[in-house]
Amino acid sequence: SVPACCSARYNLALLACFGFFLLYALRVNLSVALVDMVEPNTSSAKNVTSNVCPEHSSTINVPRNTTGEKYSWDAETQGWILGSFFYGYIITQIPGGYLASRIGGKLLLGFGIFGTSVFTLLTPLAANLGVGYLIAVRALEGLGEGVTFPAMHSMWSSWAPPLERSKLLSISYAGAQLGTVVSLPLSGLICYYMNWVYVFYIFGALGVSWWFFWMLLVSDTPETHRSISHAEREYILSSLKDQLSTQKSVPWRPMLGSLPLWAIVVAHFSYNWTFYTLLTLLPTYMKEILRFDAQENGFLSALPYFGCWLCIILSGQIADYLREKQNFSTVCVRKCFTLIGMIGPALFLVAAGFIGCNYALAVAFVTISTTLGGFCTSGYSINHLDIAPSYAGILLGITNSFATIPGMVGPVIAKSLTHNNTVEEWQMVFYIAASINLFGAIFFALFASGEVQDWAVSGYHLHRN
Repeated sequence: SVPACCSARYNLALLACFGFFLLYALRVNLSVALVDMVEPNTSSAKNVTSNVCPEHSSTINVPRNTTGEKYSWDAETQGWILGSFFYGYIITQIPGGYLASRIGGKLLLGFGIFGTSVFTLLTPLAANLGVGYLIAVRALEGLGEGVTFPAMHSMWSSWAPPLERSKLLSISYAGAQLGTVVSLPLSGLICYYMNWVYVFYIFGALGVSWWFFWMLLVSDTPETHRSISHAEREYILSSLKDQLSTQKSVPWRPMLGSLPLWAIVVAHFSYNWTFYTLLTLLPTYMKEILRFDAQENGFLSALPYFGCWLCIILSGQIADYLREKQNFSTVCVRKCFTLIGMIGPALFLVAAGFIGCNYALAVAFVTISTTLGGFCTSGYSINHLDIAPSYAGILLGITNSFATIPGMVGPVIAKSLTHNNTVEEWQMVFYIAASINLFGAIFFALFASGEVQDWAVSGYHLHRN
């Protein structure tokens, strides 16, 4: 094979990694900034906090910047503000996949991130104008981000040689975890020392500058790339020649009737239930139950995603090693990695609910739980490319639409279950997440496939004869 170092496909993976880094930074910074945007007395949970765990923050209070505007939004309004992103996000998934197969992923991904960055820059203004404007801006950010994953999957269908899929995709998508890792504590520090508006200005400006590099350096296919070596182009094209369909129309009916696709849908939905519940509510759990202050909270909330990032990168290497060198079948690797990546987190999540106020253990368990989830990237997450490379963007659009529902519903359900912020209530939240995970893992193990499906290459057979 062609060396990886400085190759066009690995450059694409790295630039994509930065893109997804920014996407997630733009997505999660609001949950940190929101704490600072709301007047302290509007959150009703204060009076019930104290009786669960003892206070253990030894941090001396530094005089902090309080110049940021404060708004009197109650808990329900805050829930709507945090959820509004997903209402935009769910709408553009399937159109995003379809458009990417038509106009190519480069423009779609580029403008998706560019648009999200611009709306992020407008967030402070929207918040000043009123809560309706803020919700609208967040929903528009969701619209922009909705096309990005399908567009990237669509690009990889022309760029990733089958035996390097796990490696290349895990590098590009691991950026999402890294974005979470960096932006959670960094947003906390920016709020602490500057003012919450800068959280949006700094990340938004970074997103706009990334866009220039992306438009300059990337191309949709190896054929159209300006500086790719001849050897690499031949290597990629020859590795994919039996996998891509030549027909122009999308085979919707056999696609939607395909059980391996539904196996990915169920796994994706289940995994995201746990992921989103933790992403939006972990800071709350640490603050209300385990009693961390905001600064500690940012770093400790980020720890699980750092573990997950490491796990994604390593498991991507291991998955391709097993397929290439050890001759494991693709479907065996995808199923095993999905089982580890969903049953592991379920067990540790439930355990986290049972250790009371031992906050070191709680952080450890939640960290292990999220870290093990990283195995799923080389499991169900890139299985779309195994079963239908030509339509990978559309398939991801379909599974991600279903998988966005937990982002809209999960935190709402969790919030309504934890009215009094007792440990028992939080155990219930963890139980629900764990059992959904378990179901998804078993369903995927039963029905997933690692082969290119017949309906995905039908055009190819006509031309071969």
